[in-house]
Amino acid sequence: MNIVYLGSGEFGINCLSALAESSHNLRFIVTQPPSPAGRGRKPSPTAVARWARARSVPFAETHNVNTLACVEQVASCGPDLIVVIAFGQKIGNELIDLPPKGAINVHASLLPRLRGAAPINWAIINGEIQTGISIITLAEKMDAGQILAQASTTIGPDETAGQLHDRLAQIAAPLLLETLSEIEKGTAVYTEQDHTKATLAPKLKKADGFLDFNESAELLARKIRGFWPWPGASADYISKKTGKSTRVTLAMAEAVERSNQAHVSPGTLDENLNVICGTDGLKITTIKPAGSALMDFKDFANGRQTSCGDMFVKIDK
Repeated sequence: MNIVYLGSGEFGINCLSALAESSHNLRFIVTQPPSPAGRGRKPSPTAVARWARARSVPFAETHNVNTLACVEQVASCGPDLIVVIAFGQKIGNELIDLPPKGAINVHASLLPRLRGAAPINWAIINGEIQTGISIITLAEKMDAGQILAQASTTIGPDETAGQLHDRLAQIAAPLLLETLSEIEKGTAVYTEQDHTKATLAPKLKKADGFLDFNESAELLARKIRGFWPWPGASADYISKKTGKSTRVTLAMAEAVERSNQAHVSPGTLDENLNVICGTDGLKITTIKPAGSALMDFKDFANGRQTSCGDMFVKIDK
């Protein structure tokens, strides 16, 4: 089949590579324009644009895929099917209805659970035990299309969003090729979602990662894993001895039981240098001070002579 691919994020690169090596014809790619990245905030092409350029696959960068010029450009490729993965734009019906076999989307959850832009993060934050990949048709409502295929996987107890992202990207590639084969043969089964069971996974903002230690240690530990590597679970560390404040990102931590928390402010370090939370305590294992590399919390604590009574406080927005 002739395929036009719409995507921007790193999540789709495995699928792109599988498509390029398959019997299908990857005719054209549409991706987002370069966006500011890094400390210098210089415009950086999307992961998909870099992939296309390196392999000499024709591609276009656009803020709006639904413009007449872009639709005509896609139409000129004679696509049998459009594949959409981590694109970042809403796609209009004119494009969806253009190919004879329509348009499909690869989504990183077991739909109808976790519809939205950040399903991998929210699966961990919510304490989900399993997640997976769903391949669906594009629909007017976000992530509400008919299901063509699904594959599930267990979320590891210490798995971060970054690690789960990479595993799901690998799972998605063979599932996509199987689905394309069934579509081509006319044997694909289109199953309506149970919309009454839909849950949401809204797009994350930087401020979502500002930790509130009034919450339970268990929830905070999940947030730390679910927000890594972005937006990062952040707080301000304040030394009781010097009064100095340091912005930090917590990269790994675990909840530990605490029985006596009376009259102690959440965020305070106890005698074991665990953070007292709304419920139980948080044992930090890996931390990243602003402007520094990841380090063991023991090294961080030794370098700052961290002691009981020091605090982690929520960042003031």
